[in-house]
Amino acid sequence: MGQNIKLKASDGFELGAYRADPAGAPKGAVVAIQEIFGVNHHIRSVCDRLAKEGYVAVAPSIFDRITPNFQSGYSPDEVAEARKFVADPDWAAMLRDTQAAIDAAKPVGPVGIIGFCLGGSVAYAAATKLAGLSAAVGYYGGAIVRFANDKPAVPTQLHFGEKDAGIPLSDVETIKSKRPEVEVFIYPGAQHGFHCDERASYDKASADIAWPRSMEFFAKHLKR
Repeated sequence: MGQNIKLKASDGFELGAYRADPAGAPKGAVVAIQEIFGVNHHIRSVCDRLAKEGYVAVAPSIFDRITPNFQSGYSPDEVAEARKFVADPDWAAMLRDTQAAIDAAKPVGPVGIIGFCLGGSVAYAAATKLAGLSAAVGYYGGAIVRFANDKPAVPTQLHFGEKDAGIPLSDVETIKSKRPEVEVFIYPGAQHGFHCDERASYDKASADIAWPRSMEFFAKHLKR
């Protein structure tokens, strides 16, 4: 369903991306932001799902500035390698590359953004700093609490697992108290990465609630 494309950021940097198009006329577009594992099979499948929902989906490879076309699985060794990319993340560069994906998607219609793990934090930051979005959805973004003083400029929805070892519920409560206008959902018993059906932490019951919730949110806010 999808194809690899190239994007150009505002500083002239060229990065790769995966784009999936719906069979019929698109309802709009959604930029999908990767976990630390790159635009791998799972993120491409998320784009394909978005296309089936009627959206053009674009997933920029936001690690291309470090390692072009980086993709990873989920073994302990692969997780340790992927973590190196976020030891000292260049948020400004990742947001430039995210803006390039938004700009590429804009001709289609209204643009939303969805991100997971690192991408959840990028999606939240994009909602506060970038132009051209109409809605944002973030899944288990660990850095969102650090950005919670920044108010999103578009409707924003966040998803967290109750048992996320990296995001204490106290962080989620901080986000809720600082950003009462943001929709925040906590999934009982769910761990970090609960949406990814290729990870051991996958929680089908939670994912089967969170995804339709996200799609309803986009349907509400991505209107021509």
